[in-house]
Amino acid sequence: MSGSAPRRDHHLPVETTSFVDRRGDLAAGRELLARTRLVTLTGPGGVGKTRLAARIAAGVRRTFPDGVRVVHLSGLDDPALVPLAADALDLHDHSAQPPLLALVEQLRDRRLLLLVDNCEHLLPACAELAAALLHGTTGVRILATSRHRLGLTEEHLLEVRPLPVPDPDGDLSSSEGCPALALFADRAAAVVPGFRLTAANRGAVARLCRRLDGLPLAIELAAVRMRVLDVDQLLDRLDDRYRLLTGGSPTALPRHQTLRAAVDWSHELCTAREQLVWARLSVLAGSFDLETAEVVCAQEEASPEEASVTSVAALRSDDVLDAVAGLVDKSVLSRESGPDGTRYRLLDTLRHYGLDRLRRIPGEEPAARRRQRDWMLRRATAYERAWFGPGQREIVARLRADQDNLRAALDFGLATPGERLTGLRLAGTLWFYWHACGAPREGRHWLDRALAANPEPTRERARGLWIAGLLAAATHNLTAGLALARDAHALARDLDDEAEAAHAEYVIGVITLFMDDLPTALKHFEASVVRGPVPGQHLSLYGLDQVELACALGLLGEADRAVEVCERARRMCELHGEEWVHSYVLRMLALAHTVRGDWHRAEGHARHALRLKLAVHDVIGIALTLDLLARVAMETGAHERAAVLLGAADHTWAGIDRDRWASAALKSTRRDSETRAREELGPSGFRRAYERGLGLDLAETVDHALHDRSRPLRPTGPGEPNPGRHGSPRATTGLRLTRRESEVAELVAQGLANQQIADRLVIARRTAEGHVERILGKLGFSNRSQIAAWVAAQR
Repeated sequence: MSGSAPRRDHHLPVETTSFVDRRGDLAAGRELLARTRLVTLTGPGGVGKTRLAARIAAGVRRTFPDGVRVVHLSGLDDPALVPLAADALDLHDHSAQPPLLALVEQLRDRRLLLLVDNCEHLLPACAELAAALLHGTTGVRILATSRHRLGLTEEHLLEVRPLPVPDPDGDLSSSEGCPALALFADRAAAVVPGFRLTAANRGAVARLCRRLDGLPLAIELAAVRMRVLDVDQLLDRLDDRYRLLTGGSPTALPRHQTLRAAVDWSHELCTAREQLVWARLSVLAGSFDLETAEVVCAQEEASPEEASVTSVAALRSDDVLDAVAGLVDKSVLSRESGPDGTRYRLLDTLRHYGLDRLRRIPGEEPAARRRQRDWMLRRATAYERAWFGPGQREIVARLRADQDNLRAALDFGLATPGERLTGLRLAGTLWFYWHACGAPREGRHWLDRALAANPEPTRERARGLWIAGLLAAATHNLTAGLALARDAHALARDLDDEAEAAHAEYVIGVITLFMDDLPTALKHFEASVVRGPVPGQHLSLYGLDQVELACALGLLGEADRAVEVCERARRMCELHGEEWVHSYVLRMLALAHTVRGDWHRAEGHARHALRLKLAVHDVIGIALTLDLLARVAMETGAHERAAVLLGAADHTWAGIDRDRWASAALKSTRRDSETRAREELGPSGFRRAYERGLGLDLAETVDHALHDRSRPLRPTGPGEPNPGRHGSPRATTGLRLTRRESEVAELVAQGLANQQIADRLVIARRTAEGHVERILGKLGFSNRSQIAAWVAAQR
C-alpha cells in the first residue's frame, strides 16, 4: 500500500464541545505510537480516556495511508463479536476462515491505526485481538482505552490522570491556563453566557475542582448546575454531600467515590421523571433516536413495585421528550447526528449508574429490555417489508446506527428463558441485513445460537435454517449451506408454509449454481420463475430467482434469453423503486452482453450497476462488477484502465475473500485480463497502473470506474445511441424523467449543488441527492456535466 494517498474516511467521532488542553498527554501518546504498536490509555471512569484517544488518533492519522478506524465496544457484551466489530474497518469478510484469522489476513497489507475504545469488560477478547494483529500484520498499530491493562508484553501504558488543579489557598494569579479551571469555565459559559474566571471566583472554582479530584466528567456535571446556582452555592452543596459520605468533614474521597458522589449529586438534582427515564435508557446500548427512547421509557401505568420506589405514576411519550431534553441540559445525555436526525447517547459511566438504579426496582430491568427487544423487532419487521422498495439506502444507514441495540435485543431474546422464540424471529427477520449489507458472519453467529435454543418445528425455525444456509454459502461453506437449506425446505413443507419453502428453494438453487452444476441450476430457476412469487414470498428473493436464472443462461451461452429475463426483472425493480436486486439485474445484463460481444453496452449496464451498489454499500457486488469492468476495458483496448480496475478490484476483494471464493471462473477471468494487460503495457507500465488502483478506497474506486473518460465510447450498434454520451433518456433506457426530475435536471444544468437544489425546491438534501441519482441512472450518465449537456441539447 505504499505510495497511496492518506484515506479521508477516518471515522473519528465529531467533537461537539471544546477539548481542554492536555498537551503533555497528547505528545506522550504520539511519541509512544511512533515507536510501539500497542498503546493502552488507562485510568478511572470519567477521566477522559476516549476523548484523549480520539485527539491522539486525529493528530497522527496522516501517517497511516489506510486511515484510522474506531471500534466502540461499550455497547458490546459478547466476546465472540469482538473480531466481528470490524465493520468499522469497512471489511466484509466472506471467506471460510475463523473470524479472527480472516481479520488478520484482510489487514495483513494495510497500514492503519485501530482505536479500540472501552476494553475493560472484554479484556480477554481484546487481548486476543490485539495479539493476533500484532503478530499477524506489520502495518497495523493499536490504540486502546481501558480501565485496566490488556496484559500483553508488547503493550505500552499511558496513564490518563485527572486534570491538575492549583492550590485554592495559594497564589492563583498564574492559573489562567489551568485545564481543570478552563474546563469548568467553558462548560459553565455554555449555560450561563458571559461566565468567565475572575479574581473573585477563581478560588471557589479551584476549590470545587479539587473537591471533584480534577475528574473531567465530574467537573462537567457540576458546571451544568450553574444554570441555577452560583459557584459558592455549588461548593456549599458539594461540601454537604461529602460530609454525608465521610461522616462529618468535607475531606477528599477516594477517586472512584468522588465520581460516584458527583453522579449521585447530578441524579438527585434531576426530576423524578428524569431519574426514571435515565434508568430506563440505560438498557439501550450505543446511540438511540427519540422514538426508541419514547418506546422504551413510556409506560401508561406504574407497577406496584415502581410506585413503592418512585413518585412517578406513569410516563407518556411527551413526558419522555421533556425528560430527554432535561437530561441533555444536565449533560447526562449527549447529542449526536445520525442518519435519521438527532440521536442520543449515555456515557458509559452514566449508563452503568442508570442500570444500577434500574435494578433496584424489582422486574423493571427485564420489562425495559423486553420493550427494547419488541421495538427492535417491530422496526426490523417494518424494514424487511419495505426492503424491496425505494428506501433501501435509508434502511441500511438506520440499521447500522441501531446495530448495538439490535445486538442487545438479540442477546436478551436468546439468553432469557421464555423469550428465545422471539430471539429467533428477530434474527430471521434481519436476513436481508446479514445477507445484503455484508454481515454474514455476525448473522451466522446469531442464527446458530437461535437455532440451538429453538429445536421445535416452527415457521421461525424453517426461516432460520434457510438463512443460516445462505450465510454458510456466503462464507464458502457450500456443503453445510446446502444441508441447512434442504432441512429448511423439508420443515416448511411439513408446516405447509409455501413462502418459507420458496425461500429455501432459492438457497438450494443458488448453492447448486455456486457448485457449477449449471444444467440443474437452470432447471431449478426456470421452474421457480415460471411459477411466479407465492403468497408471502419476499419480492427480493423472487427477484434473485430471476437474477440466478439469467446467470445460468449467460454462463451456458444463452445470452438472448438471459437479456429477456433481466429486462423483466428490471421492470419489476423499477416499478418498486428497488436498487439492491436491480444492481444485480444490471450486472447480469452486462454479463449477457459480454457473451454477445457487445462490450460497450455491457459497460453501460455495469457502470449503472456499480452506482446502485455503492448507494446500498454492496461491497461484494462492487467487487464482482469491477472484475467485469476490467474485462470490458481489456476487450475494448483500454489497457491502462483495465490495469487500474484490476488493482482496485483486488483491493476490494481483499476485504471479502482474497481467493475470490475459489471460483475458477472469477480467477480465470482475472488472470486472463492481467496477462493481456501486462503484454500491452509492459511490466513497469502495468505495475504503475495496477498500484494506482490498489491505492484507491471504495468510494474512490467507484468514482474512477464511473468517471474515467480516458477513451471515447463508440455507439453500441447501428443506429443505437451511446449510453455514455448525451442522448435522450428514451434512447438510453426507455424511461422518461418525471416533472420533478426535470426541474432538478434544470437546476443541475445551472450549476447548483445538491443543497442549493434542496433549498430552491424546499425539499430535504437527501431527497435532492436521490433525484440526481435517478436522473443519472435513467439517462445512463455518470456525472453532472453530462446532465447539463443533455439539458442544453433538449433546449
